[in-house]
Amino acid sequence: MLHHVQLACPPGSEQALRDFYQGVLGLAEIPKPPVLAARGGCWFRGHGIELHLGVEADFRPARKAHPGLLVSGLDAWAGRLRAAGYPVAFDGDFPGMRRFYSEDPHGNRLEFLEPVGA
Repeated sequence: MLHHVQLACPPGSEQALRDFYQGVLGLAEIPKPPVLAARGGCWFRGHGIELHLGVEADFRPARKAHPGLLVSGLDAWAGRLRAAGYPVAFDGDFPGMRRFYSEDPHGNRLEFLEPVGA
């Protein structure tokens, strides 16, 4: 069983992360343990997933590596992201799944999937 996925973020980007992961995706921010909070970044949980965003001084977005987020109502998720100005790129390359790719405010790749017929 997977506990969480960690993505990197640039220093000082916590508010942009909150705006996206809370405001757009509807995840709740969860407190980091004090020893880890001193390092910056944010943790989020909701919709059956937990994402940790950790600060990297020489940050580069993950363009290929990504979390695959299994969701219900894929088209609504796509609409929410488009309405907030984020890219949505559907493809049909995963048999049995509908999916699209998007990205967070710092360019980290995110995949959203829903089983066909769900």
